[in-house]
Amino acid sequence: MQKIFRMPPTVITGAGSAGHTGSEIKKMGVKKALIITDKVIVEIGALKSIEDSLKENGISYSVFDDIPTEPTVEYVDKGIKAYRNDKCDCLLAIGGGSAIDTAKAISVMLTNEGEISDYMGLDKIKNSGVPLIAVPTTAGTGSEVTIFTIITDTHNDVKMLIGGGLLMPQVAIADPLLTISMPPALTAATGMDALCHAIEAYVSLKANPLSDIFALSAIELLSDFLRAAWANGNNLEAREKVMIASLKAGVAFTNSSVTLVHGMSRPIGANFHVPHGLSNAVLLTTVMEYSLMANPERYAKISETMGFNTYGLNVLEAAKLSVDAVKDLVRDIKIPSMQELGIEESRLIEKAPKMAEAAIKSGSPGNNPRQVTKEDIINLYKAAYSS
Repeated sequence: MQKIFRMPPTVITGAGSAGHTGSEIKKMGVKKALIITDKVIVEIGALKSIEDSLKENGISYSVFDDIPTEPTVEYVDKGIKAYRNDKCDCLLAIGGGSAIDTAKAISVMLTNEGEISDYMGLDKIKNSGVPLIAVPTTAGTGSEVTIFTIITDTHNDVKMLIGGGLLMPQVAIADPLLTISMPPALTAATGMDALCHAIEAYVSLKANPLSDIFALSAIELLSDFLRAAWANGNNLEAREKVMIASLKAGVAFTNSSVTLVHGMSRPIGANFHVPHGLSNAVLLTTVMEYSLMANPERYAKISETMGFNTYGLNVLEAAKLSVDAVKDLVRDIKIPSMQELGIEESRLIEKAPKMAEAAIKSGSPGNNPRQVTKEDIINLYKAAYSS
């Protein structure tokens, strides 16, 4: 069976790499960039080195900093208008997954007809978007190296997964210095998002030898360094390792796809307004426990990669240690429970049937090693709440 492996043509990493943004844009032959970001990024001065780089290379720019916590259809439309009004010819996304996901959607909607909702699903986009450079300021989504964007349809409470090779940024710049200001809670949430990407990529039915390399490396880095990055945000080594892990996890799942956790987490985010990383984190161990018997060898490898000695154990015993490893990490970096996130059990149970339908419709659960029914997913929501 044919396997296709995708990642951006240019990936730049390392402390201070954001200072190369202007020179990379200059190589594209464009003249004016629309910076897609949020007000917090502007207020903390995170744009300064990038703006200096643009000026040094003769690139003019304007700033669209209205991006909310979660990307929505409305802000895609506003960004399109800003791009056209300011007569830009490329997009520069600076921020977390929301900024980068919004920029991806803007990029392709500038060159494709209709509404972004018309492209929900995979490989429906026909025309290449405008040039896009992605510079993450968090370490978790991996959006800078993926072919996916998630945009919320606020009218229908649906998080739309849109995927296709034409969403891939042309340049990804991962500078750990831009993550130094992340508070511990955000470090934890985005780090768990990256871990979920890596684990799901590795156990996905679409996993392949190249995605496996990136997935396992990301799991190992996060297991070794996420606690340190959470405990001391100024630890540049830990910040860099976690950022590289996020990037690797993004490459892994863009080539093998996510599975049941992501299918279930999007409806939680849409219905209860829980940030994406946390909605993944509160589901991950419950879904792992459910799924591991379908491919225990893979979960046993995760156990070993996260530091457990599996010598003398049978494969199922070794596989179960992967759940313990993730539970230990969740506890250590103080990931909140569903209750602590303000989700009421009665409302979760009430909404679970429609959420389960939305999860299945997303297609992600079809990649899970153990297949699920709507009733299975309803029960998993309940189990995750009680865990």
